[in-house]
Amino acid sequence: MAGRLIYLIGPSGSGKDSLLDAARTRLAERGCRVVRRVITRSAEAVGEAALGVSEQQFAEMEAQGAFALSWHANGLSYGIPREIDDWLAAGQDVLINGSRGHLQNTRQRYPNALVLLLTVDQAVLRQRLLERGRESPIEIDQRLARNARFCEQLLAEDPAVHLLDNSGPLEQTVERLLVCIDE
Repeated sequence: MAGRLIYLIGPSGSGKDSLLDAARTRLAERGCRVVRRVITRSAEAVGEAALGVSEQQFAEMEAQGAFALSWHANGLSYGIPREIDDWLAAGQDVLINGSRGHLQNTRQRYPNALVLLLTVDQAVLRQRLLERGRESPIEIDQRLARNARFCEQLLAEDPAVHLLDNSGPLEQTVERLLVCIDE
């Protein structure tokens, strides 16, 4: 039996990287692989433990078919290694940190994907984004408004999306994640 693609999405600051780090061991115990993305930013950049490559390296990898999925967002390029298809064919579940904007393309390639939308209370999210210091308060408010519109539209268009609230303790979110995956 083929494995299942688990596609985790959520706004910047929702805690996707923290959730994946906290759940990694328990996911592995269930035979679920957490994929390391390829991103066009330096390995020293703060955030997930991704493989950082240059724009040229990424373009070459993409041209050579190294990615099962790839997309461009926020001035960066993201790739999911092609080997996920081998893992899925071998019956392993595969969890990736995906892109909300790339969901439709992912659904076309992996129609049975389990889509998990990580949400967080707007006030909590605003505070997290302020603490990161990457954007001005006005930019953060604009980001929050776009996120609210996106989530509303996504849930109206795709009722199969599972919501995971990450406003509380991280361990609660890990437990909810595991329940969704086990269903």
